[in-house]
Amino acid sequence: MISAQTPPPRSAAALSWPVILGLAVIALARPVTNVVLDQLALDPGPVVPLAWTAVITALWVAVVGIGRVARPLPTLVLVGLAYGVLALALSGILSPLLLGHLSGPLANPLAIVPMLLVNALWGLIAGLLALLVQRGRGVSGR
Repeated sequence: MISAQTPPPRSAAALSWPVILGLAVIALARPVTNVVLDQLALDPGPVVPLAWTAVITALWVAVVGIGRVARPLPTLVLVGLAYGVLALALSGILSPLLLGHLSGPLANPLAIVPMLLVNALWGLIAGLLALLVQRGRGVSGR
């Protein structure tokens, strides 16, 4: 029984949805950069996407690890999934406008689940790193 002195359980409430959505939106810099470079007919190869991935991962780890965000693993897995959904939507909006036809994962629905799984894995790896940062700082991230 919950009394006035005992707060209710906060399992889902401990997740910071503004942080999750904010970090996912920031990660859209990666596909937006790819679109801009494609429109400029520039091909930097894998350097720019890999650099963006490293910068975004470092940002996720810093915000969650140093910022003492509760539950770093589920938080960053959800960031990865939210980024995947936002990237799908961005692709669905921009590819018809820029290419004249639907392209990307939405044009090949079998690619959607693997794409989301890869982004969830990205979030999991970042979450493990953020958890290590928190533990190294003596913070319990659960």
